[in-house]
Amino acid sequence: MNNQPIPDNEMERIISLSDYDLDYSSFQENFKDLAKLAAKVAGTEITLINLIDSFTQWTITNHGLDLDQMPREDSVCQYTIATPADHFEVTDLKADERFKDKFYVADGPKLRYYYGIPLKTDEGHNLGALCMLDKDLKTLSPEKVELLKIIADEIVNRLNAHRLILGLKNKLHEANETKKKVAHDIRGPLGGIIGLAQVISEQGHENEIEEVLEFINLIQRSGRSLLELADEILTMDKPQRDLKADEFNLVVFKDKLEKLYTPQAINKKIQFTINTSVNSSKIPFSKNKLLQITGNLISNAMKFTPVSGKVTVDLSLKIEATQNLLQINVTDTGVGLNQQAIDTILSGKAESTNGTGGEQGYGFGLALVKHLVDTLKGTMQIYSHPGNGANFEVSLPQVQP
Repeated sequence: MNNQPIPDNEMERIISLSDYDLDYSSFQENFKDLAKLAAKVAGTEITLINLIDSFTQWTITNHGLDLDQMPREDSVCQYTIATPADHFEVTDLKADERFKDKFYVADGPKLRYYYGIPLKTDEGHNLGALCMLDKDLKTLSPEKVELLKIIADEIVNRLNAHRLILGLKNKLHEANETKKKVAHDIRGPLGGIIGLAQVISEQGHENEIEEVLEFINLIQRSGRSLLELADEILTMDKPQRDLKADEFNLVVFKDKLEKLYTPQAINKKIQFTINTSVNSSKIPFSKNKLLQITGNLISNAMKFTPVSGKVTVDLSLKIEATQNLLQINVTDTGVGLNQQAIDTILSGKAESTNGTGGEQGYGFGLALVKHLVDTLKGTMQIYSHPGNGANFEVSLPQVQP
């Protein structure tokens, strides 16, 4: 099937989703009550809350069906996020040509009914869908539909609250960095003042000018107090052993990526390996947009790597004089890219092509990666030749803890 639905505002939509900077594996408890409530309202066995990026439908909360993710092209919710209406309904999945052969219809759990409501932001971007499913045919009354729309709005409200809290944490981090800079800036002048005062004090002692000595001693004591204060400010901001909520280290980053993307590798029978540098594995760095950047690169690599191929991710943190540098290398043994395709991606205008397993190409995942890397003042390089796989190298500057 090559004509998959794509929202008219797809690039804006996936940028909007990336702005939430979500770890899709960590929201099960946050929305569990809403998923259960939606199932009771609709009278369906199953409710899923799905968010859809360029390649994958991520189920952040499920009720009645143990599901974490599936390829976007296999999902029903891809139609829900592309519809201009306020819902998308399939009265009988088994009788619909688009879905009758999908694994969840042809095999267990043999689903028949689907009703999806877009999770729409105030800007009009459909991040995903609240969907109700059942093994039996259903009909939802207008009253039930209105209640389900209220639940969908509450899901978006909670996502917005999460983004707001994340933004406040980032601003607090920026304020702490400013505080550290101020402390650094005042230490130099204060040290000079104290040194000058000491010289004058010594000269005054030789000339026995008692009043001048007393005055200079006061300057010295005041200067030392300010210098100690600056040192105290700097000491307060030394990193703790425990990671902050907005931080990863290489060990945690690797673990997150393995949990999120190993199922995709198993599904396509691809060898998936993540390597990390040992010497800097416990040093914290900002997790801002890292799952979105690396996840899109991994999904893209798997899309273009045939069965029995390899996708390897190398993560390292290079310690430099004024900043650290997070390096992310994603290498595959796939179909490769020609120079024109590389130039197109690096210009932020990646085009859509189908994967080795017939996966639908959406053409926005790599454009999103380039956009996010640029916003973080990082760099992105691509090394590839047709038929010889590809290597995507991303470097992101990190503030030293």
